[in-house]
Amino acid sequence: MAESLINTEIESWPEQELRGHRIPGSRYTSREFAEQEWEGMWTKVWLLLGRESEIPNPGDWQCEEVGPESILMVRQTDGGVKAFYNVCQHRGQPLVSDEKGSVKRFVCRYHSWAFMPDGSLNFAPDADDFPEGNPCGKVTLEELRCETFAGFVWVNMDPDCVTLQEFLGPIWDDWQSRDLHTWKRYAAPTTTLPCNWKVVLDNFNESYHVPTVHMAAKPSTNRRKVQGAINTNYKETRFDLSNEGHNRMIMRGGYGVGATDKEGNIQEPLASELKHWELDPEDFKGNPEGTREALQQAKRRLGPGRGYSHYSKIPDEQFTDAFHYTLFPNFAVSVWADGFHFLRARPHPTDPEQCIFDNWWYASQPEGDNLPVSTMLGPVERDAEVPHDVFEVGEKSMGKTIDEDIAVFVRQQKGFRSRGYKGVYLANQENRVRRYHELIDDYIDGKLPQR
Repeated sequence: MAESLINTEIESWPEQELRGHRIPGSRYTSREFAEQEWEGMWTKVWLLLGRESEIPNPGDWQCEEVGPESILMVRQTDGGVKAFYNVCQHRGQPLVSDEKGSVKRFVCRYHSWAFMPDGSLNFAPDADDFPEGNPCGKVTLEELRCETFAGFVWVNMDPDCVTLQEFLGPIWDDWQSRDLHTWKRYAAPTTTLPCNWKVVLDNFNESYHVPTVHMAAKPSTNRRKVQGAINTNYKETRFDLSNEGHNRMIMRGGYGVGATDKEGNIQEPLASELKHWELDPEDFKGNPEGTREALQQAKRRLGPGRGYSHYSKIPDEQFTDAFHYTLFPNFAVSVWADGFHFLRARPHPTDPEQCIFDNWWYASQPEGDNLPVSTMLGPVERDAEVPHDVFEVGEKSMGKTIDEDIAVFVRQQKGFRSRGYKGVYLANQENRVRRYHELIDDYIDGKLPQR
């Protein structure tokens, strides 16, 4: 598509009707409900798993866990990617136990059955000893539906599922022109949290908590004046709910409290960002809000010359504002002009009161700009190699803001066990939370979302 034809306007999403779900605490603690959720929902939806850049060559593979399943994603000789359940078809032994690697064949460590990267069985010892005949040519790995989009590998356990594009709906159009497939990971902490996966997604489906949890707001605080780097006031935030069940929240760049000192001088990191885009912080003394439009204009003018080729494809608002998406069922992401905050919660294989939580950061790699990448864990050089860091909760920081969220998650999970908790009483700005739970029930009941 020619750049002159690219739409940089923010498209509207349709209005949605909600049913008033009360969201009882048992949804976060019950093993019976977790089983219904797994069979009715998790095995019917497209799941964002691997990253294409992790498996660039034929035979390269990546493996990720989702609940009780282990999914193997393999680069093929034709350049495509196939996904298989990570289990040998002989006696059920997992084929791999690492996160990624490269093979000519997957060899089971139990009886040496060997499978090719395309899933076909290439070798079985004593092949003439099988009453049903040589298993080679008859047995293959069990394949899942697999597609790639935005640089990620997506899989679906339902062989009769809709296409990924149909499933994503307006997300597909929003992201297709962002060049996200070229962005690199610069932070990759993962931990296991003592809470249900929905606790995490509920939190990232609203900004109502931000002033209290992250900005120390109290009942006496004027919440309209609490802005920080983003403005979370619900009257100035855009909330969108799609037919497919995915949500979007656009929060304006706030640059209010915390961006200036008592004299009104612009502080870090905003001051350095202004200088980087050839703006003088002194010009905005006492007027931090004025930096929003100024930065939009400066990035639009200077970005392409510095190698930010995708700048011509995004709306002005994305240069400064938070475009926060929650993709059903378990992925939340804030997409900015230069980076996206990857937040994913996967169900624990056996315990509904635990989940695996990824808090990662990806950023663009412009050819003409070596500015360090700002992540939730601090600045990182653009050529840095960032390994996947898996640790026990509390052992390391996940970043100040996310650490504050996690403290809430742990306490909330305890509250959901109380017989005194009777269900939610939600504000309109929390409609995305209610919508998520209603959609889970629809999947369990066999009702697919309207497309």
